[in-house]
Amino acid sequence: MGPDNPIAAPRKDLPIFPRIANVTPITMLTISGSKGETFCDGMSRRGFLRIGGLGLGGASLPQLLQAEATAPKKLDHKAVIMVFLAGGPPHQDMWDIKTEAPSGIRGEFNPISTNVPGIQIGELFPQMARMMDKFSVIRSMVGAGGGHDAVQCLTGRKLQGPQPSGGWPSIGSVLSKLQGQVTPGVPSFLGLSPKCGHDQWGDPGKPGFLGPSHASFAPFRGGGKDDMILKDISIERLADRKALLKSFDNFRRDVDASGSMTGMDTFTEQAFGVLTSSRLAEAFDLSKEDPKIVERYGKGTEKLTADGPWKRLDQFLMARRLVEAGARCVTLGFSRWDWHGDNFGRARTDFPLLDQGITALVQDLHDRGLSDDVSVVVWGEFGRTPKINPQGGRDHWPKVSTALLAGGGMNHGQIIGSTTRDGGEADDRPVEFQEVFSTLYHNLGIDARRTTIDDLSGRPRFLVDSQHAPMSELVG
Repeated sequence: MGPDNPIAAPRKDLPIFPRIANVTPITMLTISGSKGETFCDGMSRRGFLRIGGLGLGGASLPQLLQAEATAPKKLDHKAVIMVFLAGGPPHQDMWDIKTEAPSGIRGEFNPISTNVPGIQIGELFPQMARMMDKFSVIRSMVGAGGGHDAVQCLTGRKLQGPQPSGGWPSIGSVLSKLQGQVTPGVPSFLGLSPKCGHDQWGDPGKPGFLGPSHASFAPFRGGGKDDMILKDISIERLADRKALLKSFDNFRRDVDASGSMTGMDTFTEQAFGVLTSSRLAEAFDLSKEDPKIVERYGKGTEKLTADGPWKRLDQFLMARRLVEAGARCVTLGFSRWDWHGDNFGRARTDFPLLDQGITALVQDLHDRGLSDDVSVVVWGEFGRTPKINPQGGRDHWPKVSTALLAGGGMNHGQIIGSTTRDGGEADDRPVEFQEVFSTLYHNLGIDARRTTIDDLSGRPRFLVDSQHAPMSELVG
């Protein structure tokens, strides 16, 4: 299976059970044979299972199977989960509290100590404070483009800067191109953000010059989980329809000298793979998750936040389940952070929710043995002004912002960089967006400064500019 054709047909040696509405297929373990059947040495099957159970600490076969299912498992691939805080979160009210700032700049929140001596963060992140050793905070992100979009957080490149024809691809599209698909029926790149009133805030990540064959699979921007399940049609009939579509595609390609139908072919393969495999639908089905884990994450709300994303806490759990199912990159958006008014009232609502969602995810990754395999990054497009405006809000501030990182086998329990007394500029160790991307690619097994992908003109393009090495604080 090549990286440019990441969707493979389902294995023919495995049975495929069509999903029936409101009925979940059940696989049963059966031990055949008559009630009194014995082995050649005279021992009964029942006695064998009983003695075997005693030899394994008294555990029954169902208990052993359950233990195996819930035991931590290492991924056979690396992955990244990217959380976009649309609108620009107020860095100086979150993880960089300015206690010495003058009135009109200092916010309403106090710092609290964490489980790492010497590190303090905002009081509305108590769960993060208790596990600060699993996080790294960058307080000195610089070089934001200043636009209300997710492009820089998804690509490392400014939307306002020079663009190759077709645009820069997002990190998920790059992984789709370079590393291909892990699991048949599970796209390598998924975006969980919904379609928003300001559409760029719901951007899951565009493929840029890599084309539609490496676009994100974004079920919540149109359709949903139900669209991943076959209804009232057999796989055989679906295959017939696929063959018919292919005949039309071949005809169209004959008159299409550009060969642009290649991307559509991949879309067809991807859709067919999703429909004929239950893996993706099962990853979204949280009823299959341990109820205690579901409760730890919480649910949040599917209601959109004005013209921005929703505040779904269960999407953090979906992201973990998706990378376990085979996704290489999952992007998601959480709330709307463009707080020109009532900054502190909104913070009292949104900060605890973000605290719950991100700590549940990171703790879950550690508990499941995935913390070295999955990198997590949380950030927005820019920061907010030091000065509090008359409406009690903070305005756009591209000069400095913040980022939160976890997992990826990185060094954690640290603060990277600092800002000035008023939180208005980087005072020490300014960090560029491309440095973070170079680090993420490093965690994914890719040397971003030496790896190239060809643009539409055939020109090789580096993933990051050569001066942006992986951050030594995190991976040194």
